[in-house]
Amino acid sequence: MPDETITIGGKQFQVACQPGQESFLQGAAQLLDVEATTLLSQIGRLPAEKMLLMAGLMLADKTAGRADELRALQDQVSALETQISTLQSRPLPMPERIEVPVVPQAVTDTLAELAARAEALADQLDDRPS
Repeated sequence: MPDETITIGGKQFQVACQPGQESFLQGAAQLLDVEATTLLSQIGRLPAEKMLLMAGLMLADKTAGRADELRALQDQVSALETQISTLQSRPLPMPERIEVPVVPQAVTDTLAELAARAEALADQLDDRPS
């Protein structure tokens, strides 16, 4: 079992850990050191046992708060998944029917007559001598 030296609150400790777990131990020690350093800056000198206890309690309090936040977020995700499932199971809406008015035959006839007159006038212009 490898021994690791960790520093918490300016004090060094020798700690044994499982092989391959050294980086996790160092990461956890850094988290504890942040809390211990905060304590020492506010209170001043503390015995190592009290410093470690208080830093551990502060870290545990933060962890409990994060656990509450995680549960709340998991509840939100669950509610959103239920809402998505409900929306996906609904039948598709019927397409909206749009009615286009029919152009009356009289208008169509009038437009055809105007087009014929315009063509006749164009032919007359083409037949004129330049």
